[in-house]
Order: sequence, then structure tokens, then C-alpha cells
Amino acid sequence: MEIENQGFLSHRVRYWLGCYALLIIPIGMLSVFVYIPVLWAFIGSLYAFEVGGDSEFLGLTNFIEFLFRDPTTWPSVGNMFFLTGFMVVTRLTMPLIVAKLIFSLTREPSRYFYRVVFLVPIVVPGVAMQLIWAGMIYNDAGMINEFLRAAHDWVQLRGIDIDLEGLTRGWLADPRTALFAVAFVGFPWVGGIDVLIYYAGLSGIPTSVNEAALIEGCTGLRKFFLIDIPMVMSQLKLIMVISLIMGIQMFEGLFIMTRGGPGFRTMVPALWMYFNAFSFQRMGYGCAIGVFLFALIFGCTVLTFRYVRSTEELEGRA
Repeated sequence: MEIENQGFLSHRVRYWLGCYALLIIPIGMLSVFVYIPVLWAFIGSLYAFEVGGDSEFLGLTNFIEFLFRDPTTWPSVGNMFFLTGFMVVTRLTMPLIVAKLIFSLTREPSRYFYRVVFLVPIVVPGVAMQLIWAGMIYNDAGMINEFLRAAHDWVQLRGIDIDLEGLTRGWLADPRTALFAVAFVGFPWVGGIDVLIYYAGLSGIPTSVNEAALIEGCTGLRKFFLIDIPMVMSQLKLIMVISLIMGIQMFEGLFIMTRGGPGFRTMVPALWMYFNAFSFQRMGYGCAIGVFLFALIFGCTVLTFRYVRSTEELEGRA
């Protein structure tokens, strides 16, 4: 019996060692491509240096300059919070409404068809979408301006004195509209996987809950707000965290469409970090901005997990 126990323990040890050995490669890759660069950024934020050049230790000077001396900092942070808040609101509402409409269809083939329709936009690269919006919609001869000109001609033919053509403009070049134009990219904000995430949450609501709501006469908007939304709070929490991270890290679309312009009207910290690091060769200052964004993302994520309740947590409290 003792020999059998030793053999069993030896087998379990080999099994667990094999399992942990399988983790060596992904942990090693994460360390090389994620953890070490992050650590390097933290250390680099304390220095002034160029790539391949000498470095000079500055301590917290880079952070002090960014927070208190750089005139770009707080306008860019304000733009970032506006765009992030706009993204959070749209991704928490529009995809959920569409998912509810699809889920309310009675025929499964119809549900499947619309799920595919709303998933198709995900195959379009983000860069291509930004270029389409900048060139075909916001351009001087783009869709919005051409629509305004056509509407102006239509009302003039009917003797209506409204100057709709005067509303045309370079939407990304006008300081009054540039930030809002960037925020509206992707309208109506229902493409991608958000709809599927919410649909999965709605599909996971127990049938007994829906039947009880029907018996009690809780239908329509009342059921949507009192039952459906609390039952998909886990999905809402996930989308909120992802949206906060994406909004704070926002860089690609602004770099393609405006490069922070006109002036600094659409500048955000992530884009300012890129310009300082790779255009102005201030790598240490760029690292300091990156550390600031890391702290901001970490803080927002912690607050979200602390104060936004998931479905499981709501059920536990109930």
C-alpha cells in the first residue's frame, strides 16, 4: 500500500510539473514583450535620453513638467475624458438596445442573420474605417457637406430662405467641430462584438425569470430596465472596463485623422506621448506620460471593479 501511495504521489507530481512547464513559454513571452518593457518605461521616466544616446537622471522632473509646466497637458486630458466618457456611454447603450431587439425576435434564423449582420463590420481594419470617415464623410466634398448642399438647393427651389450650404465646413479642420467629429466616428456604434456580448448575457437569463416576469405583467420597457439590465450587469461591467482602457489609450484614430489638430484641439495624452518620444526624441518624457496613463487606467479599473456590481454580486446581495 505504501508503494502504491508513493507511485500515486509521483504520478501527481509529474502531472503538475508538466502543467506548470506548459506555462513557461507564455510567461516568458509575456515577460519579454509586456512586463520588461513596462518596467523599462517606469525606469526610463526618471531619465532624459534619446534612443541610442546618453541618459541623464532627472528624478521626478519629467512628471513635474508634464503635470504642472506643459501647457498641452490639461487640455489634452480634458479631451481624453470627453472622448472616453462619450465612448463609455455609447458602448453601454446602443449595442445593448440592438442586442435586446435581436433577442426579442421570435425566429432563430432571424436572430442568427442579424447577429451576423452586426458582426460583419469587425472584419474592416480600424485604419481603413478611420480613413473612410476622414475622406468620404468629413471631407470638404464628403457625404455630410454634399448632403447639406443638396438640401440647400432643395429648400431654395421651394422658396425657403434657409442657408444650409453655410453649414458646410471641413469638419476635422474646424476647431469648433473637430473633437465632436472624432467622437462620432463609428456611428451608430453597434458594430463589432459588443452586440454579441450583450446578446450572450440576455440569452443567459434563466427561462424561469422571463416566465415569472410575463406572469406578473412585467413586459416591454419595464422588464428591460428592471430585469434585463440587472441580469446583464456582468457584461455591462466588462464593456465599461474595456471602454475606459481603450478611451484612455486612444491614439490610432486621432493620429490618422487629425494628428491632434487643428492646433491642439483633438490632442490627447497618448498622442502627445508618441510625439514626444518619436518626433521630439524625448523618450524619458514620453515614458513619464505613459506611466501617468498607466496609473490612470489602473485607478479607473480599480474604481470600476469596486463600485460597479456584476450580476453575481447583485444576486449575492439580494
